[in-house]
Amino acid sequence: MKVVSLELYTRPTCSDCQDAKAFLTKHGISYTEYDLSEQPDKENKLIKVSGARIVPAFVFKDKSPVGFLRKPTVLIGFAQNYDEIIDLLAL
Repeated sequence: MKVVSLELYTRPTCSDCQDAKAFLTKHGISYTEYDLSEQPDKENKLIKVSGARIVPAFVFKDKSPVGFLRKPTVLIGFAQNYDEIIDLLAL
């Protein structure tokens, strides 16, 4: 999977969110952050894509071989999904 974009849903009180942001920054990974404390309207989008309000939520988007966006890969949590995140980011 070649990641086209990464969206990260966070809250400032979430230590796992802070660890995820630090990791992405350390590795030079660009992402769009939605801080739900500052952008509460994004919570409905989070629920739609993940089925939950839990953060951090990673939403990986990629394209099919013919160029269409596929259904996003959604992972909830940083520490418990660390290995899969590494694989998706090809680190």
